[in-house]
Amino acid sequence: MNLVKSSIKIFVVAIILLSSIFVSAQEKEKFKPTIKWNVRAQLWLRYSDLNEGSLVNGEPTSTYADVSLRRLRIPVTSQLTPKLYFYSIIGGNNHNFKSKNFPMRILDLYAEYAFSKAFEIGIGKSGWQGLNRWNVRSNKTLMGLDSPLFSLNTVNKTDDIGRVLGVWVKGQVGKIDYRLSFGNPIAVTNIPSGGVDFANNRPRIKTSSYVMYQFFEHESNKSAYPTGTYLQAKKVFNIGAGFQFQEKAMSDGDALLATTNLYDMKHWAVDSFLNLPLNNEGAITAYLGFYDYDFGKDYIRNVGANNPTSGGGSDFNGAGVAFPMIGTGTTWYTQFGYAFKKSKFLGYPMVIQPNIAIQSANWDALNDQMTVYDFTVNFLMDGKHGRKMSFGYQHRPIFDATTMNQKNYKGMFVMQYQISLK
Repeated sequence: MNLVKSSIKIFVVAIILLSSIFVSAQEKEKFKPTIKWNVRAQLWLRYSDLNEGSLVNGEPTSTYADVSLRRLRIPVTSQLTPKLYFYSIIGGNNHNFKSKNFPMRILDLYAEYAFSKAFEIGIGKSGWQGLNRWNVRSNKTLMGLDSPLFSLNTVNKTDDIGRVLGVWVKGQVGKIDYRLSFGNPIAVTNIPSGGVDFANNRPRIKTSSYVMYQFFEHESNKSAYPTGTYLQAKKVFNIGAGFQFQEKAMSDGDALLATTNLYDMKHWAVDSFLNLPLNNEGAITAYLGFYDYDFGKDYIRNVGANNPTSGGGSDFNGAGVAFPMIGTGTTWYTQFGYAFKKSKFLGYPMVIQPNIAIQSANWDALNDQMTVYDFTVNFLMDGKHGRKMSFGYQHRPIFDATTMNQKNYKGMFVMQYQISLK
């Protein structure tokens, strides 16, 4: 906690110092800088049916219950001048029984200058990337229990939870919202073996973009992290398209050897998002997206969010709660939720929002379709995301390590409590 307090003090002092410099240069505008900060957390109580052969602290375990801190975020932001904006987030993910130390670090730290609403330029470490709406998303306003992690397609390989250092331009022109990003990926030191993986060479610039058309109310582009659900607050319907490209991003061996095959990373996607308040004071939130991933020949990656295991795993999925989430091939992703009218529940004013999310992928490395289901019910106290209880169940496919065919399904139950100071 001392680290958190010290970090906040440092950010606030830095912002004040910067403010005095820029505001003095713009005294004629009589502008007063604003500073905002918050603390929010997501706590998990979970019961998992683990993949076969999983180990928890070296002991074979088939089912496991645990408590963890899924996310902690401390955003500190400031509108330093009418044109200059500062944004930062301190935080971390997945603090569980495997370590007594919470992995706190700077996730975002950048500055943006707005020449106009149509053209803004930024520099620093951020989630400003292209491809799709959910490339990096607002974890505070998620509709599902967790985010669609497959959209973080380089997560913790060449980025830091979706963030990279880079520069970008963005803006809104009429009903069109756009972003164009040039990211500097994190260097890979591990040498790929046994198949295509991220290359251990000089990182090339990762170019990405996303453009969307907004039919109804406009969404804010102040943050890189789009809202998951507006509940009854906003009428939104958008369609978008984007891409990502990085030269020689993948290899099937030591990338520094002439005999190794190198692959460009090439992705594109199209998607749509709807948030529709209804006359009965309920609201629909829906999303549909199609993604085409090309990491190179038969690339496949198992991911298990907040995985409680320490190793093992006899199936292709590997240990714990992992499944083949990311790969070369195509995938569909859809979400649908209904927010009921605010009413009293157990004595509290509350909005109840059941929802479902489905990812169905045709990965080149697998012989069967990979389809995972997520069912969630949100209980939003006072109809806001600041205090939210969510109950979720994930139904994930298990693939045989030899045949690469699906053999069965396993499940994971999670109760999440989200709390925010503001």
